[in-house]
Amino acid sequence: MSAIACRPATFLQPAAPSQKQGFLGARFVRALTLTFLVFCTLSSVAAEPAGAPAAGSTPAAAPALATFAGGCFWCMEPPYEKEVGVLAVVSGYTGGTQKNPSYEAVSSGNTGHAEAVQVTYDPAKISYARLLDIFWRNIDPLAVDRQFCDAGNQYRSAIFYHDAQQEAAARASKEALSQSGRFKEPIATLVVAAGDFYPAEDYHQGYSKKNVLQYKYYRYRCGRDQRLTELWGASPK
Repeated sequence: MSAIACRPATFLQPAAPSQKQGFLGARFVRALTLTFLVFCTLSSVAAEPAGAPAAGSTPAAAPALATFAGGCFWCMEPPYEKEVGVLAVVSGYTGGTQKNPSYEAVSSGNTGHAEAVQVTYDPAKISYARLLDIFWRNIDPLAVDRQFCDAGNQYRSAIFYHDAQQEAAARASKEALSQSGRFKEPIATLVVAAGDFYPAEDYHQGYSKKNVLQYKYYRYRCGRDQRLTELWGASPK
């Protein structure tokens, strides 16, 4: 919306006082001119909507979602939480048929869900490609229906894409890994469309931070870091 030009009209320009105009006439014209300028200023401010971005500024990117299943969700939260641009990481269940499943129901292997993490991220600060790289380096991509010491369909590895761009990137990264020559066995990780995601119970969220010793013991007993080092040749990233 264009603002009203804040230029007093010619007929409001005060002329030099003359004998006919007199002192009071000059004061009246100056007061009227000041009133017009104040009106122009207020009209210009009102013409700009509240919160409007400055001219030439780039609108902030909307947060995006990425969903990954890599076995026990306790272990998949920390690698993402430390990344700049990751806004939130939530543990939960996805890929199944039952509505609002509980941990016990998912653990039975009868609901079809996988333990997963849903990552909310800022695409302007971290790319989906980077999230994929973190995913691969924190899972065993060769294992079928298990991850490390946890066995069952609920521990399958999978990338759940949210749009066509994520699908293309996920499939390309899987193909690149398959063709890299790093592994002789086929990549077992699934690439499937994201469906309903159900956050896990509160005690599962941020487990590694709320239960430091128990988490370290579980991770060590499960042989997760040892296997990741065998697969990737370095500490998990």
